[in-house]
Amino acid sequence: MTRKASLALEDGLVFQGLAFGAEGEVYGEIVFNTSLSGYQEILTDPSYKGQIVAMTYPHIGNYGINEQDEESRALWAEGFIVRELSPVVSNYRSQMSLDEYMKKHGKIGIQEIDTRKLVKHLRDHGAKKGVISTVDHDPESLVKKARESKSIVGADLVKEVTCSQPYEFRETLMKGFEWGEPAPGKKVFKAVALDCGIKTNILRKLVQHGFSVTVVPAFTSAEEILKLEPDGVFLSNGPGDPSAVPYVVETVKKLIGKKPIFGICLGQQILGQALGATTSKLKFGHRGGNHPVLDLKTERVEITAQNHGFVVDLDSLPADEVEVTHINLNDKTLEGFRCKKYPAFSVQYHPENSPGPHDSDYLFQRFYELVEEANGAAV
Repeated sequence: MTRKASLALEDGLVFQGLAFGAEGEVYGEIVFNTSLSGYQEILTDPSYKGQIVAMTYPHIGNYGINEQDEESRALWAEGFIVRELSPVVSNYRSQMSLDEYMKKHGKIGIQEIDTRKLVKHLRDHGAKKGVISTVDHDPESLVKKARESKSIVGADLVKEVTCSQPYEFRETLMKGFEWGEPAPGKKVFKAVALDCGIKTNILRKLVQHGFSVTVVPAFTSAEEILKLEPDGVFLSNGPGDPSAVPYVVETVKKLIGKKPIFGICLGQQILGQALGATTSKLKFGHRGGNHPVLDLKTERVEITAQNHGFVVDLDSLPADEVEVTHINLNDKTLEGFRCKKYPAFSVQYHPENSPGPHDSDYLFQRFYELVEEANGAAV
C-alpha cells in the first residue's frame, strides 16, 4: 500500500512523493549528502540533528540495516529524502530494511521525488528550512509551516545530543574493519573525549591508535577534565551553529597549552573560536564521502568524508598562533590547522571513515605522536 508524502521548502518549492518510515510531520534544514552508501551511519550521526537529509545517489536502502553500523544511540536526522527506496534488501549483514528501521525509530522519509531538482535548487539558493508531511498536502499550508519553523542558526543543538554522564569506551573495531592497525606494543595513553555529538567509530579509532578513552558531556568544565588526568583531549564533531556553544569554547580556552588537543569538525570550529577566530555558515555545506582536501605540507590530496554547514573563517585565524594545514579544493575553505605554540591541531573533515575513504586515518596516529611527545614517552 502506497502512502502519500509532501516536501515543502521555505522559499515555495514543493514536491509530492511517496512516504516511507513513520507517519506525521517533521521540520528541519534541508541539506544534501553526496555519499553513494552509508545511509545508516548518516542517519545515526548526531551532527545531523536539526536537519532533513537528501541523498544525491538515486538508489538507497539496497543493503539494509544492521545494528553494528550505528554511529550513536539514536537516529538524529529529522527526516530522510531519497529518489528511490530499494524494494529489495540483499546483504548478509542485514537485519531489517531501511523502511522498517525508520518506522522503528519514528522517523519520516519521502521517496519518488526529483532529488536532482531539489539538490540543484539547494546549490543555487542555499540550504533551506523545510517540512516533510504525510498528513498535510496543501502546498500553501506547508510552505507557511516551513517558513515559521525554527532556524538552525543560533541554536544550541549540542545539549540535545551529548551524553548525560561520563563513561569509559574500550570497544575495538569490528573484525575485517581494522584499517590502519598501529604497531603492537605501544604505550596506551588516556584520552578524554568531549562529547558534542561524537560518532562511535571515532571512539573506536582512538582505541585502535593507542588510547583508553573517557567520554564526558559537552558541559564538563576544564577543571573537571583536568582532574581526570588525561594525556590528551579530543574535541568531537556535533550539530548546529558553533557560535551557539560558548560554554564549550570557554572550556577549551582553559585547556589549550595544558594538554595536547585534537579536534574534528565541530571540534575544529570550537578550537578555532578558542583561539580567537570566527565562524560562518556555508551556502549549502559540505556533506558526502568524496570531497578533495589538499594537505599543504605534503601537497597530497586526500579524498575525505565531510558533514558540516559551518566553517572557521580562514582570514580570522591569528597568523602568529596558527598554521593552516589543509584547504578544501572545491571552494578553498579551511579544512585544517595546527597551533604553533601549543600541541593542538584540528581538521574540518571526518577521518574515521564511517562511511567514507581511509585517506585521513593518519590523523589519529598524529594525535598519538603529539601526546607521546608531550608526555616524554617516545617508544
